[in-house]
Amino acid sequence: MKNILKIFFRDLKTARRDSLALIIVIMPIVLALGITLFVPGLNDTTVNLVLLRNDKPAHIEYMENFAKVEFVDNRTDAVKRVNNRDDVVAMIQKGDGYEIILQGNESEIVENYAASLSALYELGSTVNETTATMYSFGHSVSPVKTMLVNMLISMTIMLAGMLIAISIVGEKADNTINAINVTPVSQTEFVLGKSLMGGFIALISIIISLLITGYYDINWLMIILVGLSSMVLSLVLGFVQGLASDDVIEAASNIKLIMLPVAGSIVGYELLSANWQWTMYWSPFYWAYKANQLILNKTADWPTVLLSTGMVLLLSSAVYFALKSKIRAGLS
Repeated sequence: MKNILKIFFRDLKTARRDSLALIIVIMPIVLALGITLFVPGLNDTTVNLVLLRNDKPAHIEYMENFAKVEFVDNRTDAVKRVNNRDDVVAMIQKGDGYEIILQGNESEIVENYAASLSALYELGSTVNETTATMYSFGHSVSPVKTMLVNMLISMTIMLAGMLIAISIVGEKADNTINAINVTPVSQTEFVLGKSLMGGFIALISIIISLLITGYYDINWLMIILVGLSSMVLSLVLGFVQGLASDDVIEAASNIKLIMLPVAGSIVGYELLSANWQWTMYWSPFYWAYKANQLILNKTADWPTVLLSTGMVLLLSSAVYFALKSKIRAGLS
């Protein structure tokens, strides 16, 4: 264990000085920020309202049932808030009614929704009085955002393999792989130590990305379990490509080719009908993406997650044993 940790900490120090490795580490976090900025958030509603803090409690309570509400102290602050770049509508009490303040460039949906809410409040309409029946499919998060975040997780896991490949190429250039064979460090310890760096960085990047994108209340044990099982194949392929490549550019190019089955698995899950999903069962990336999709949607259960994780490990193990001889030969 001591030798494994030594290799791990040495790789972390090396990665800090490698610009390409730093880009791979930072890229998922930058993309997570992009998703947060350009895709509707988890708690976004059709309209965001600004109300005065001294508004009627009944009016505040009513609006909070149907919109995301912010509070300001006076009409001047409300106008300033409305004039910001996002779509926000202010409702200010004026006499017996309410004045709706708009910036003027809001979508028609936002304007109509705000006017309808105000009218329904004036009429005294409530949810309990409606004759409509509500049916929910249980999706509590934005489907577009969930898909993009899930794709980001898959990409981050593949980048872990790229980190391993780049690290192995560096070891070959320094001729340290041959030196390992005459040290107390075994090949197994060397493999585990190198894998620890890629897996650790990928896992931290995934956690930070999920926090940035607002997925605070998911089942973290499930997401970590699926992530760790998915990294097995990525790290194995990283070792193989690193040992087979002569330079960093070649290693990175070879790893990028693995993105094709990843992309194919995602497309298959999203576009194939239920009757044809079986055609993707061969891909561990499919099972990982499926499990993460359920977890991010907060509809996952342990039997499904354990089945998906088991399939990922089974298929990844099959690839490992098929390539095991190449890895040992390369390290020798």
